[in-house]
Amino acid sequence: MNDAHFHLTVNHLPIIIPGIALLVILGGFIFKSEIVKRTAYFLFIIGALSTFVAFSSGEGAEEVVEHMGADHHLIHEHEEMAETFALFSHALGLLSLVGLWANWKRKKFSNIIAIIVIFVSAAALYCGRATGTTGGEIMHTEIRNDNGGAPSSATEEKHEEHDDH
Repeated sequence: MNDAHFHLTVNHLPIIIPGIALLVILGGFIFKSEIVKRTAYFLFIIGALSTFVAFSSGEGAEEVVEHMGADHHLIHEHEEMAETFALFSHALGLLSLVGLWANWKRKKFSNIIAIIVIFVSAAALYCGRATGTTGGEIMHTEIRNDNGGAPSSATEEKHEEHDDH
């Protein structure tokens, strides 16, 4: 498994885990269950930890795809979005640690922390979606906005070469 493959394997976790955790914490409010909220906090923390793995594997993936002819501008755009997403994800993890502690100790402000966590998780998930999209655009020309899903000229040239043979 090369670095790009590893990155592709782990890069969905920081988006999927907080998405599930957001649903869980909302369920905690709906069902008025503190244990469900604690479970959500734990999932948010796991999501933040998975961000470290996905983020740190990005450099190795960059080296691999640059040798495959990937557009450096697209890689840079993805890196910039990933940095923003990582900040939100790590902040969400830290807030979730505080929320878990406040909930466990039955602090009066624990519901305020939970509401803040919900809003920060929504912002983190928005950044995560943008990070995932910019990452996908690096190698998947069909999802880029600049060509409307049409094949790139390089792809058309390859098809023309195959048609001649």
